[in-house]
Amino acid sequence: MQLRSLRPRAGGVRSRVREAESVLVEQYGDLVRLAHLVLPASLGRHRRVLVAHSLVQRTLRRAGTAHTAHAVPLPRQESRSGETVERRLLVEVLRAALTYGRRPRMWPARFVHPGALRPRLPMVWGLRLFPRSGGADELALAQRLSAAPAAARAAFLLRTIHGLPPDTVLALLESADTPDAAAALRTADLLEEDARRPPAALLASQEFDACALQAGPTDLLRRTRRTRLILGTAAVGLVTLVTLAVAGDGTAHREATQAPAAHSMPGPGDLVRTAAGVWDNTSRVDFTAWPARGLRVHDQNLLDRALSAWTHPQARTHLHLAPATTTTPPANAPQLLYAGDVNDRAVVLLYDGQRLARYSETRSAARDTQLSVARADDADVTTAAALTLTPAGSTARYLLAPWIAETQTRDLLRPDVPARALHVSKDGVTDPVATGPATGDCDSRPVLQLRSSQRIAEHHAFLLAPLGDLSPVHLTYTPLPGHGTPPARQPREATGPQALLAWAHQACSLQLLRDTGVRAVNTWDFAEQDLPDGGGHAVWTCARADTWRGPGDVTVSFRTNAYAPGAPARIITRARATAACSRFGQHIVAADGWRSPNGHWYALAAGSRAVTRLTVSGDVTATKQARTLAVPAPHNPRITVRARLATGEGLNAVGTPGT
Repeated sequence: MQLRSLRPRAGGVRSRVREAESVLVEQYGDLVRLAHLVLPASLGRHRRVLVAHSLVQRTLRRAGTAHTAHAVPLPRQESRSGETVERRLLVEVLRAALTYGRRPRMWPARFVHPGALRPRLPMVWGLRLFPRSGGADELALAQRLSAAPAAARAAFLLRTIHGLPPDTVLALLESADTPDAAAALRTADLLEEDARRPPAALLASQEFDACALQAGPTDLLRRTRRTRLILGTAAVGLVTLVTLAVAGDGTAHREATQAPAAHSMPGPGDLVRTAAGVWDNTSRVDFTAWPARGLRVHDQNLLDRALSAWTHPQARTHLHLAPATTTTPPANAPQLLYAGDVNDRAVVLLYDGQRLARYSETRSAARDTQLSVARADDADVTTAAALTLTPAGSTARYLLAPWIAETQTRDLLRPDVPARALHVSKDGVTDPVATGPATGDCDSRPVLQLRSSQRIAEHHAFLLAPLGDLSPVHLTYTPLPGHGTPPARQPREATGPQALLAWAHQACSLQLLRDTGVRAVNTWDFAEQDLPDGGGHAVWTCARADTWRGPGDVTVSFRTNAYAPGAPARIITRARATAACSRFGQHIVAADGWRSPNGHWYALAAGSRAVTRLTVSGDVTATKQARTLAVPAPHNPRITVRARLATGEGLNAVGTPGT
């Protein structure tokens, strides 16, 4: 980034403003990209683009006239006044983006903060503007950025796109009034480590370019209805005013003033409807990109009953809430995802940006009404790929995302059996699919195997397991580490031979997660070892179940090559609400007693890739400089294990022994 010094000239303020304008035009694309990615994603794609351009353009006067006494100049580019044009522009853009929508101190909470209003310029009527879609790597980076704090995103961009050193980034963030700039810088370092390709190359792509935009129409039908509604309301208002003027009736006046309150809650006509092709032209591939589908999307009576069941719950409606899901009515009109007949029931799916609601009733009459509400915040291309249309039972039908190009089913307990094609209607509704046993014997574990359109990600297939919730659970797999001390491997889709074999030994444990609000489960094969007495080869696994509300539970297990493909692995330990086996808990150690084919007992222990020494104690004591350990032990030994990592830190076994 070329820097230009801000030097006082004869023209004073006007001269500095002209120079700032020259630099702003030259660096406009980088500044808009910075503002666009720092602004909150909750603004939506179209409004965030407009706000980013508005904030950058409105920084011109402030950048050219601001006081510079406390400025921290960029290295090697400072002028005699100690300030640069670029630094001033960066600080103003950062401050505006980081504080956008924040309520000032002493500002009444019931009034809207002026910073949250739409930008004055630019304004676009009748069009939706959004950046073009990138590839799978760009999508993954966008998801990581959306989950990071705004200040961390800013630090990440300043480091990668603008190429600034850490101390300069820290100074810029502090000048922009960032509360904890050091923490933001540390989080930005984690974002750089997670990128599979150079971050600068990814951020320079069209996915993050708020100046290379696609344009599409707004919802034309909704716009027409709004126009008619406005005209109708104006006519009614005119008649009301005339009536009040002529009659002067105080009662009529009170009714007229109370009328807006009766319409404060959203109605069927207010439901948000996404156009059919939005998913193919957006960088936000989640439920917001779902179009409204089903043969009853215009059934106002059905939609009104569904919306009323959510906004005004009645005792006659059977309500089911997923864990950590609130009953609060939606603050704004929700988005309509589906309305149609499924089997013997009418079903409506709604989405308010954070939660999903499924309303159903008997088709013959509006009876036996049911409402299920579940969290769906931060859903992505996989966790927003399917929704369950039918209540719990031996079979289920699913509504698939518009980006699903291929649909199959397979049995996790039979990894060698190929997946079978599953028919899907033109509205995206699947044929009935077996859901597997909720309790009792585990003789099958059906899952959906879906493939995204190549316009989303090339050759991207993934597994979803139905576990009773509105959203099926995303299954992933992390393979064994390589030899030596390799870098950590990342979870991948569980569709390869190794992944399917690992999941065949974990499949039956999924039924323990039914109706628990689980979002995704990752099976991580963290260690392997050769067993004594000809016991064959063993693999140690940590399965982590992450919930929509945040915390995750883990199960550590052990299997040998003598286990049949569908045989459950031996559970060693479990832990609840832990960071173990996640990106924030990348090290693990476990131990167990094992009986060899010759009838001899051994104490076994194993650790993940960074473990350098194992120490077991209890009924047997031993230490070994290795990742795995196997020593003779008494019958059914009780042992504990502690590991030392390559960093010199100690590590205890996770959780308590399972049964």
